[in-house]
Amino acid sequence: MTGGLALAVGWTLAALLLAVAIAAAFLAIRRLLLGRGGGTVECGLRHGSGDPWRLGLASYQPDELRWYSAFGLRLRPAEVFGRASLRLLERRPVGRAEAASFGPDVVVVVCQVGRAGGIPASAGVVARLPLTVELAMSDAALTGLLAWLEAAPPAQANGRR
Repeated sequence: MTGGLALAVGWTLAALLLAVAIAAAFLAIRRLLLGRGGGTVECGLRHGSGDPWRLGLASYQPDELRWYSAFGLRLRPAEVFGRASLRLLERRPVGRAEAASFGPDVVVVVCQVGRAGGIPASAGVVARLPLTVELAMSDAALTGLLAWLEAAPPAQANGRR
């Protein structure tokens, strides 16, 4: 019976290892699919200073910023922020506790998301507007975010700082 038990444990470990490899491959393929359109950066998100950080990817689209969870299964965004209603309020370096998750060369940007100029919110935007969110990203990604916001058509750029 000892040989049978060892064989069962071996097959169980092999199945577990295969499941982990398949999950890792799926996440890698999902990351490639999300980034294929360009304008995708690594970005942490939280809905307030008391909430936990969620790791993910931000994708710049013509009229909205889409945020995808890093470990999700879906190819649809978890959060969608309208370009016309996204305002940057402040930026700061990451704190000591945040640096453990993101690294020292990351900037936290505090943003307000709400309806600007009567433009309706996208379907994925949370109904409790205006909403304050924090985005954690590299300096290069922040430069891209600022350029994306500044490049908005004049009708959408009202109220930008």
